Amino acid sequence: MPGPLDGIKVIDLTAMVSGPLGTMILADQGADVIKVETPNGGDHTRHVATRRGGFSASFLNNNRNKRSIALDLKTPDGLCALKRLLAGADVVVQNFRPGVMERMGLSEEAVRDVAPDIIYVSISGFGDTGPYAAKPVFDPLIQSVSGLTTVQAGSDEERPRLVRTILPDKLTGFTAAQAICAALLARERTGVAQHVRLSMLDAVIAFLWSSDMGGHTFVDDELKRETAQSFIDLIYETADGYISVAVMRHKEWLGLARACERPEWMEDPRFQDSEGLDKYRDERLHMTQEALKTRTTAEWLERLEAEDVPCVPVLSRREMIRHPQVASTGIVQEYDHPTAGRLRQARTPAQFSGTDPEYRHPAPVHGEHTLDILAEAGFSRDEIEDLLRGGAAIASRPDTTGSEAAE
Repeated sequence: MPGPLDGIKVIDLTAMVSGPLGTMILADQGADVIKVETPNGGDHTRHVATRRGGFSASFLNNNRNKRSIALDLKTPDGLCALKRLLAGADVVVQNFRPGVMERMGLSEEAVRDVAPDIIYVSISGFGDTGPYAAKPVFDPLIQSVSGLTTVQAGSDEERPRLVRTILPDKLTGFTAAQAICAALLARERTGVAQHVRLSMLDAVIAFLWSSDMGGHTFVDDELKRETAQSFIDLIYETADGYISVAVMRHKEWLGLARACERPEWMEDPRFQDSEGLDKYRDERLHMTQEALKTRTTAEWLERLEAEDVPCVPVLSRREMIRHPQVASTGIVQEYDHPTAGRLRQARTPAQFSGTDPEYRHPAPVHGEHTLDILAEAGFSRDEIEDLLRGGAAIASRPDTTGSEAAE
């Protein structure tokens, strides 16, 4: 059975991670995503490190199930070709800086002239307005301006720290995919095709508010300085590694005391209710850490699980891939790419009862589907040859040697 977005055509003008990840989610759920790339190298992530068979891991992991066409949108012929593709599409997604689409001749008005009912999606770094609107943007900048780096530090008194993954980029991708689906549903119900605007900064601020902005929720009663929740993360050292133990309620504290063979903890007046567990958090965590150093991770997991105390081992990325829980969900899958070889990737996380995850297209060679896509859009053989001859389009085919071969 086709994916839930089967029949939806998406023109993907995005590059890097935030846009490509969002459109890959749509592609994994059945949409026909056409990735439009520049002739001179295509998406920047094609050329970053960790490579095999002419492909970078970054490009492979954000562009599965898409088709690639290479068009020079700076030429009249290339721009005209794109507009013919747009005429048959449901969604167009771009993540240029504000104003670039207009200068290219692809403003919302210009696109709607050829595709009146298209969902027009604009992803930006800081938003369309304000003093930072025209700034170039990368993930660390959004982490810094959003306050995420001080959340990661734990306190306004500590040195700000980056989250060691590009959280804003990836969060924006997931948010974009959800918003596009909502816009498609609204169009189906009302007949109105909307312009969806999304900034990385907005996505991260909204993300933080649900758990990290409690001190700034009540107007006229907000914190002047954020203090650390505790002196230690909920990661504890054991005799041979690390373990995470989450004691949030009094019954779990009692279970921890039994597992650690510390009956005096159960009678300690500081820890007789949830308020005390929170008020004397540092003392409680210090006591826990000292106790957990005395046995191995495996021993503690057995003891804590017997008392129904929430706990897990702390895994490296290599260990995570092979852990029985991860294996049981089937989230990590392996398959063969025609040029990059055997790949390991995470499938789309959402599972549908009537649709199995579908591996329709490997991440494409630059311009791999140019000829097919132009033909589907109604271009004649002569028109396609003119585009190729004039440099407005390029076409490549997969080459099992790991390079690209021009048509």
